[in-house]
Amino acid sequence: MSVRILALVGSLRAGSHNRQLAEAAVKLAPEGAEVVLFEGLADIPFYNEDVDIEGNVPAPAAELRAAAQAADAFLLFSPEYNGTIPAVLKNAIDWLSRPYGAGAFGGKPVAVIGTAFGQYGGVWAQDDTRKAVGIAGGKVIEDIKLSIPGSVTRFAETHPVDDAEVAAQLTEVVARLHGHAGEAVAA
Repeated sequence: MSVRILALVGSLRAGSHNRQLAEAAVKLAPEGAEVVLFEGLADIPFYNEDVDIEGNVPAPAAELRAAAQAADAFLLFSPEYNGTIPAVLKNAIDWLSRPYGAGAFGGKPVAVIGTAFGQYGGVWAQDDTRKAVGIAGGKVIEDIKLSIPGSVTRFAETHPVDDAEVAAQLTEVVARLHGHAGEAVAA
């Protein structure tokens, strides 16, 4: 059974280590799992109920919702900005939480991982992301975690896919999320 996992990255920077981590997840996905990296979070306007009108939703937000509806699971990558979740990722969660009671997360499995420069690897931001996505309707898989500290030095000359330890951990994360998604699809 093929499972589609939508990856959302909370950093817009071209050289983002979280983006590199997401690229590695795409390459390391096990057979039967397709990790799709969503492009375009920067183009989505801040959530505003006044513009979230059926049939007239801004195109970038509609594209995000369509990608989310087509997904069986979500893999969110969150760096830590000032001790919490980046605005771009929170905005995506807000768009996907609507319409109220029928948002795109729809009880689908969600894992939150990431890397940050600090000694804890962005764990506060990842915890805040789990909280927000759970309230937004996602089924957060609490025991799938990966917080990689020291990103600036660890990935200064090595892409995460070429770091054996990170590649092994990331492969396990995607495989476990794939398993949860497969169970949800089969149910």
